[in-house]
Amino acid sequence: MSAPTRTTNEEVIAAAREILESGGPGGLTMQAVATRVGVRAPSLYKRFRDRDALLSAVAEACVNDLTERLEASASDLVRLAAAYRSFAHAFPESFRLIFTPSAPQEALQRSAAPVLRAAAALVGEAHTLDAARLFTAWATGFVQMELAGAFRLGGAVDEAFDYGLRCVIRGLESDSGSR
Repeated sequence: MSAPTRTTNEEVIAAAREILESGGPGGLTMQAVATRVGVRAPSLYKRFRDRDALLSAVAEACVNDLTERLEASASDLVRLAAAYRSFAHAFPESFRLIFTPSAPQEALQRSAAPVLRAAAALVGEAHTLDAARLFTAWATGFVQMELAGAFRLGGAVDEAFDYGLRCVIRGLESDSGSR
């Protein structure tokens, strides 16, 4: 049970993601991951210097998963928003982890590429970054509130998301004339 070659880094990270989703960040311990992959905790320290290093690897895997989904959704803000929201609903703890210091900057930059391309197509190069930030901030805020159960006034949350998305896109389109 102690041989570190019995598992791969990918298997360790996958197990850590499963633990993250089921037990939140507090449940993600080196011991829990070691137990899940069938090794002793000290074996994990040969692969990851500490829990923070493991958490960073998990965050990178989460961002990479999101990036693949965004890349597959095409360069359209409506489809990107749907992929983003779908990822958050499927992996809420992974989604939250992306917004912590554990997420490597390089991975986050890669995940921004599809949004930047869609924003550029909509508003032009001069305001690409501004438009991408607006879109991402709105979508992230909406989804974070949704995951937290903060929409308690009634109404259809899906309709509210679609309405807000249309408004954000219309606003970006109407401002694109000022490029």
